Amino acid sequence: MSPMISVVILTKNEARHIRECVATATWAGEVLVLDSYSEDDTVPLAQAAGARVAQCEFVNFSDLRQKALQQAAGEWVFFLDADERVPPELAAEVQGIVAGSRAGGDSQPVGYWVPRRNYFFGHLVRHAGWGPDYQLRLLRRGRAHYDLAQEVHEVATLDGPDGYLTHPLIHYNYASWRQFFAKQNRYTQHEANTRFRQGVRVRPQNYVLQPWREFWRRYVTWQGYKDGWMGLALCAVMAYYNLVLYLRLGQMGRKAP
Repeated sequence: MSPMISVVILTKNEARHIRECVATATWAGEVLVLDSYSEDDTVPLAQAAGARVAQCEFVNFSDLRQKALQQAAGEWVFFLDADERVPPELAAEVQGIVAGSRAGGDSQPVGYWVPRRNYFFGHLVRHAGWGPDYQLRLLRRGRAHYDLAQEVHEVATLDGPDGYLTHPLIHYNYASWRQFFAKQNRYTQHEANTRFRQGVRVRPQNYVLQPWREFWRRYVTWQGYKDGWMGLALCAVMAYYNLVLYLRLGQMGRKAP
């Protein structure tokens, strides 16, 4: 166990995943589950698995991660989603990085990007933006913070350099298309709220050009075609939700004074 590391898991109705997730995080000195008042058995299952549980209202993802940084006890925080798993090789790499951090001086990174392997409905997706899918997850507490206005796809701002880990995090994204659609629908609304506050307004051509650019970026530039029919389907769905994003932005613009 590494007393300098807190693994933080953000949850909301994650009874399906939480036990297995906590089990892959017991190498850390603390496993903190920050729960947004789940209505299923997430909390008792997390406690039974050995995690410390705290609860707070969900405002947005940046707010939740910032609160987690404040509540964690470790000098370093490793963020983990309930549908993610930490393989032993990654755990050992994180422990080694943290153990040597004090000897590195000011040149030592204060945040690390972790590659992630994404599984959709049991299929490993290697392209279209989901491979290697680096995520900024290992943070030196006190040297990182989140922009609270960024509601989704939040990335910490670091007070110092960053680095990259080599061993991947395993992510079991979705069990069904229905779950995928529901999550993209929520994310799209959060993204529309963020962009509207940033002053983004819609032009008529955006309804056509932006979804097309999203599809081209994922399917061609990021080589989604290499994932076969799954890549084509995922790229098409993401292009559709890009259209939904601009439809919502346009609606918000029409309602604004």
